[in-house]
Amino acid sequence: MIRVRFAPSPTGALHIGGARTALFNWLYARNQGGQFILRIEDTDQERSTLEANHAIFRGLEWLGLDWDEGPNIGGNYGPYYQTQRLEIHQKHARQLLDEDKAYYCFCTPEELDEKRKEASKRKEAPRYDGKCRKLPDAEIKMLESAGRPKVIRFRLPAVGETVVHDLVRDKASFQNDLLDDFVIIKSDGFPTYNFACVVDDHLMEISHVIRGDDHLSNTPRQILLYQAFGWKPPKFAHIPMILGKDKARLSKRHGATSVIAYSDMGYLPEAMLNYIARLGWGFKDQEVFSRGELIQKFSLKGVTRSPAVFDTDKLNWLNGKYIRQILPERLIDLCEPLLIEAYGNHDVEYIKKVVLALRDRLVLIPDVVPLAKFFFTDDFEYDQNAIEKHFKTEHAGKILETLKARLAQLEPFIKDKIELIFKELAKEMDVKLGVIIHPCRLALTGTLESPPMYDVIEILGREKVINRLVKAPL
Repeated sequence: MIRVRFAPSPTGALHIGGARTALFNWLYARNQGGQFILRIEDTDQERSTLEANHAIFRGLEWLGLDWDEGPNIGGNYGPYYQTQRLEIHQKHARQLLDEDKAYYCFCTPEELDEKRKEASKRKEAPRYDGKCRKLPDAEIKMLESAGRPKVIRFRLPAVGETVVHDLVRDKASFQNDLLDDFVIIKSDGFPTYNFACVVDDHLMEISHVIRGDDHLSNTPRQILLYQAFGWKPPKFAHIPMILGKDKARLSKRHGATSVIAYSDMGYLPEAMLNYIARLGWGFKDQEVFSRGELIQKFSLKGVTRSPAVFDTDKLNWLNGKYIRQILPERLIDLCEPLLIEAYGNHDVEYIKKVVLALRDRLVLIPDVVPLAKFFFTDDFEYDQNAIEKHFKTEHAGKILETLKARLAQLEPFIKDKIELIFKELAKEMDVKLGVIIHPCRLALTGTLESPPMYDVIEILGREKVINRLVKAPL
């Protein structure tokens, strides 16, 4: 059974990198007919919050990433909060102590800081020097009796190398003598990340660990822990980091990094899901994938080694495509409250017509508010450059006067009949159709960019159209 997990730390909202890790795990599980487990790694007591925990749930749910085991669902391998697994972690730490594969360390933070400074002066990487590796039992008891704080360190093999066989990056070798005896249980009794995730991944029977390549340096330490326990390690796949367009690591200065922030900005979850899936993974030259296609075509072989670049312009393009694909009823439901908030209550059918008319021009859902302004108010500004180009011509006055007269008499007031008026007038004046449409569009909307002219006229209705043609600043 393929079993993968997403194990976020609840110290903030679900960001783009975390969402991409969750998605790749979810897609792999769904593609392989396996299980996707959510585990909350909340052992950082100072930074973990309930609010962040809820934000993670909200982000995953918005993207539609359901979990088969985990918080709010349960399962046979719980608990799924690491703080509820402390006895399990401490039990396994004691096992390593009993087998002389770990030891107590009483070095104070001040002592360790001083050693780091000395290593820095020597231009060496800071690493623990093993001072407490061979403390006599009598000294250990004495320090414990004195109430001296202690941690538990893993007794790392001093020679040899540890090889990571990675499903994305192939093979990476690490010399053990460059690693140090890392802490597995902190002085407050809580496990460190490297220790807790090894114990939990083994007990939860995780088959594949798919995570960001910033964790690659942790992997040799974790493999050594698996070996110390006599456990078979899972298969590892380290996916590339995500960069901003400036090729620096993605951060807040590149824009929103929280998934929910993108929801609030007006992105659709299916567009976000599609875009995140393409950050470091691809299938041929395909850009747009349905959820079903992502599940069907996803494989770790398609994951690249090179960093992925987060491009907001491409995300916007993709979001626009999805806006044009979703059901009209859903688009109306998303836009209606924004329009009512901006312009007050209006006839529901009128709002529906406005939203559908603007559909092809929307990039983000909130774009509907500024784009729809001329549909709801006469208080709009005219494009000054367009005035010079289309109102200050020899034909402009005649065009608007003729349209006003003919539209005032038109029955029924529908776009097919409206179109005939425009085409007939263009033929009579022996001009291109655009010569007729441009001054009319400017008079009705204040701009030269709008939905199709005949749709605009029909939606605005006879009274508004006539009034605006009359007041056009020729």
